[in-house]
Amino acid sequence: MPLSGEAIRTMNYVDDISVTLRRILSVLPSLTEEERQRVATHIRAADPSYESVVTALEGKE
Repeated sequence: MPLSGEAIRTMNYVDDISVTLRRILSVLPSLTEEERQRVATHIRAADPSYESVVTALEGKE
């Protein structure tokens, strides 16, 4: 069954997220431990989170 345009756009958003995460990973070695902790805290506090979106996609919300 072919995908709708909306599904394809949504998958492109996921690709954009993956690119962003790769960029974050590439910067981590240059950060101090304190900076790494602050970034980790900031990511954990992000809303919606990646996990909450996956949960919604799986119909668990």
